[in-house]
Amino acid sequence: MASPSSGSPARAVLWDMDGTLLDSTNYHWLAWRATLSNDTILRSHFGRAIPLAEIDRISATKEERYRALVRERGIALLPGVERWLKRLHAEGWRQAIASAAPRANVDTILAIVDGAACFQAIVSAEDVQRGKPDPQVFLLAADRLSVPPRRCVVVEDAPPGIDAAHRGGMRAIGVRTSHPTLEADIAVGTLDDLPDDAFEELLP
Repeated sequence: MASPSSGSPARAVLWDMDGTLLDSTNYHWLAWRATLSNDTILRSHFGRAIPLAEIDRISATKEERYRALVRERGIALLPGVERWLKRLHAEGWRQAIASAAPRANVDTILAIVDGAACFQAIVSAEDVQRGKPDPQVFLLAADRLSVPPRRCVVVEDAPPGIDAAHRGGMRAIGVRTSHPTLEADIAVGTLDDLPDDAFEELLP
């Protein structure tokens, strides 16, 4: 893949996080299990209407436990991710995380993994009002990178994210981490399987 010249229009890659950059499903499960099994208030209200403030408290407790697990046990990027992050960065592509996760979760991940310096912008749950397949998260990420949507490639692992990318006028690469079929422009099992010219082919 050739590096863009100084006069070429900017190009960007917008990364979903969980299931695309890394897989922390097990940590989420462990955090929920610890939160719910220890929450006597929730158990006493099981089957009844739970106040919104209580739901928010339980969710916050779960996310705190998730972050503690990540810090204590560490987490690795999925196959091919680090290589592509650093390659794209070296070749002048702008990169952002566009995730539905809370910002504190994103920051915890970035403090641990290699390649964090490759990102110039982050969009997280607190920044958006509409979830995927609405393209808001990707459009905001593109705006923060000062790159038009048509010059962006989204990397995603879930159908709603692929749909959001296309609705936003962007190209999409699908990683089949958890879904066997993705209606992406290119779909692979892991980013190690991605052809060397994949990004260049999508956005010459």
